[in-house]
Amino acid sequence: MVETAEAAEPAGDVAGEAEESGTDDTEGAQAAADEASEETESEAGDAGAQGAQAAKAKDAEDSEEGEEGDVDPLDEEGDIAADYLEELLDIADLDGDIDTYVEAERAHVSIVTDSQTLVGKDGKVLEALQELSRLAVMTEAGHRSRLMLDIAGYREVRRKELLILATEAIASVKESGEPEHLAPMNPFERKIIHDAVAAAGLSSESEGVEPRRHVVISA
Repeated sequence: MVETAEAAEPAGDVAGEAEESGTDDTEGAQAAADEASEETESEAGDAGAQGAQAAKAKDAEDSEEGEEGDVDPLDEEGDIAADYLEELLDIADLDGDIDTYVEAERAHVSIVTDSQTLVGKDGKVLEALQELSRLAVMTEAGHRSRLMLDIAGYREVRRKELLILATEAIASVKESGEPEHLAPMNPFERKIIHDAVAAAGLSSESEGVEPRRHVVISA
């Protein structure tokens, strides 16, 4: 009987150890679960923070795109042409300041310089550069441009000369009643004549083909 009791005693110890081991395992599992939960919450928090940062970055990007979309197309035309002409001046080693502005729903670019090199005889070089500037705008902006280019104040001087010419031609038509045929002009010059004739209450039209296209003034 003593031996039986002694034999049973280790069995009790085994049960106690098993119980303690079960308790330890449960506590370990709980600790692991708690740690996993904390890691999950931390990862969720990090993911939330990253998501918030990404959202802010997206909003900032959208805001910048919105601001770019608000740029006036005519201002953009002037900027593109100005960049093109500035590069051309550097290549040709010519001095000149470039101004841009918008007038009468048209982009204007002016090269302020004392040199007539880029104007040419009768403004022919100027006209060629204007067409090249419009081509540069169309290439970059994707649409045709009615941009006007002036160099060394040539167009303003020419405008005054044409207004004098138009005034004389208008007076002649009113006096004689006969149509007046003017010399060939480019589109810019013909428009100045047409505007002056319309303001005087007479009629005008363009006839012929480039480069011989000209204005005819009639009563």
